[in-house]
Amino acid sequence: MMENNTMPQQTTEEYPAFTRFLWWLATAEKELLAGTAIDSNRYSIVGMTVLATWCFATLAWTYFFSTVTANSWWAIPLGIFMGFIILTIDRALIKSINRRTSNQLLPVFFRIILAGVIGLFMAQPALLYLFKKEIQQQIVIDNTGKQIANSHQVDSLYSNRKNDLMAQKISMQQEMANRLTIVNKARENFLAESDGSGGTGKVGIKAIALAKRNEYQKLDADYQQFAASNQPKIAAIDGELKLVEDAIKKDQTTFKQYYNEGFLTQVEALQHLLKDHPALQYRYYLLVAILLLIELMPITAKLLLPIGTYDEKLQLREAMEKEMASSDIEIEKELAKLYSTLALENDKEIITAFFALSKDDRLEKIKAMGAQWKQNDKQSFEKFSKKMKQEILSHPIV
Repeated sequence: MMENNTMPQQTTEEYPAFTRFLWWLATAEKELLAGTAIDSNRYSIVGMTVLATWCFATLAWTYFFSTVTANSWWAIPLGIFMGFIILTIDRALIKSINRRTSNQLLPVFFRIILAGVIGLFMAQPALLYLFKKEIQQQIVIDNTGKQIANSHQVDSLYSNRKNDLMAQKISMQQEMANRLTIVNKARENFLAESDGSGGTGKVGIKAIALAKRNEYQKLDADYQQFAASNQPKIAAIDGELKLVEDAIKKDQTTFKQYYNEGFLTQVEALQHLLKDHPALQYRYYLLVAILLLIELMPITAKLLLPIGTYDEKLQLREAMEKEMASSDIEIEKELAKLYSTLALENDKEIITAFFALSKDDRLEKIKAMGAQWKQNDKQSFEKFSKKMKQEILSHPIV
């Protein structure tokens, strides 16, 4: 008796649901994978890489949206949505790779570039999370620098007007101080003349002392008048200077309100960290490479894994489906042609029978019309012939 060495074929339902889910992630046809022990494991590995990339993309995008949305709860559904988009792109890239087709270098290169761009963008949120503490410190330093730069910019914006006002105020105050010095000098001369300690040296109010007193009183009156007229001007200048200072403080306060810790702010802080800390650059680029490989894992796994029985089945099934599709089209053409042929034959028979049945009736109608024409002497033969053609013939002759 001959021994049966054929392996029992497994059905799709005999595999665990998670395994079938991994096959779906790897864009494999589960009906063709059933019963292929080696290829089923290969595509489970590819599916696992897609699953890992999907989870990583979802987490990265969730953190990204948490930095740009006011309500952090919105980051979760948005991250899941963007993760699903990345999953769709990865599945499309994997499905489009066919290593049996020649001239695949350019398409594969394009897919790698696309995956690399996506991976580089997704690496940014992950790196921001990994260096979060350092970035927070750098943001404080950056904001302080921005505040100082803004203060200089605002000061330069108002400096011309502020300097003009200060110059006017100093000029008025200097003029008042000069006049007050003259008044005080005149007062000292008067007092010295009065007590004999100066001037002529005579004690008492004499003519010279009276003259010096009058000069002092006149200068003092002029000074008081000048001071009274300039105090409102100085007060107005002080008021305008206060308005300028208030405007500067308001601009600085408004500028502070725009301080944030959003995505671009964190990226900028990270770039400053890399620039100021060369020791961090090595770890940064190493992490970028690792995170980039996470995105490239599905394509890399699909390209590196060898061709197996599944690919043979897939090629044969595709060829069979193409042949069946071509055969179905040929059958439809033959059936349409047969239908037209049989329809033509049946229509001919029906039309022949119709004319055979109506022949006697038309002859009787012609005889009746001929009798009427004989009785009607006024009707010409031409009119009779025309009427007969219209009423008797199927296609009247003109």
